[in-house]
Amino acid sequence: MADPSALSIRGLSLKPGGIPFDQDIRRGEIVGLAGLDGHGQDAFIETLAGLRPPVVGHVGTGRDGERVIRSFRRAIQSGIAYLPRDRRATGIFPSMSILDNFAIATVGRDRKLGLISLSERSKRYDYYRDRLSIVAPDPGRMITTLSGGNQQKVLLARALAHKPDVLLLNDPTRGVDIATRRVLYSVFRELAAEGMALVILSTEIEEALVLCDRILVFREQELAASLTGAERSSERIISTMFGRAA
Repeated sequence: MADPSALSIRGLSLKPGGIPFDQDIRRGEIVGLAGLDGHGQDAFIETLAGLRPPVVGHVGTGRDGERVIRSFRRAIQSGIAYLPRDRRATGIFPSMSILDNFAIATVGRDRKLGLISLSERSKRYDYYRDRLSIVAPDPGRMITTLSGGNQQKVLLARALAHKPDVLLLNDPTRGVDIATRRVLYSVFRELAAEGMALVILSTEIEEALVLCDRILVFREQELAASLTGAERSSERIISTMFGRAA
């Protein structure tokens, strides 16, 4: 039977002298990250994405975590996709079209008979447009003509076009409207049901409680708690964030 772990975190420390920890992110699981701003959850998700080297320990994929993630490129090659928090600064290419923003990271998938096929690119985009309910009548228009929520959906489509095993989402509903949130929540649950592992850093505790099977709470650059089942409550998360006994 195949190992259900999609990511293996072993002996990881996010700061010098920090207490190392182990975690497994399993296929079909949605794991939430919570904590006060700057307390380690951002560092953790960026480490999983290969954007930040761990102080100690490693992150790996494969049956026994033998494929160690040492860079963002290696993470992508290992089936990990990352959706950044600030879509304007690190996500969209504002001078490019919706279609080109979608396809820029997966151009090689649009080849047909050795040549780039615009019809193949449009076909791929149409699939994700329908799945994510992207409201963009003309994919040739600049991405900046879209609402913030639809820009976020295009970035999510770009990430999903890699067909990842693990999807890392840094505050994915930040600045989007309620209707877009509902669409995204539904998509995240569908992806998990299909066997994808999702890690979601959310600045909203209620969102983490609604979406996530397990919530990792960080405090002072260390993993303070891993909460499942009845332990998943606003009170427990907040008390852990502030270092108080539950």
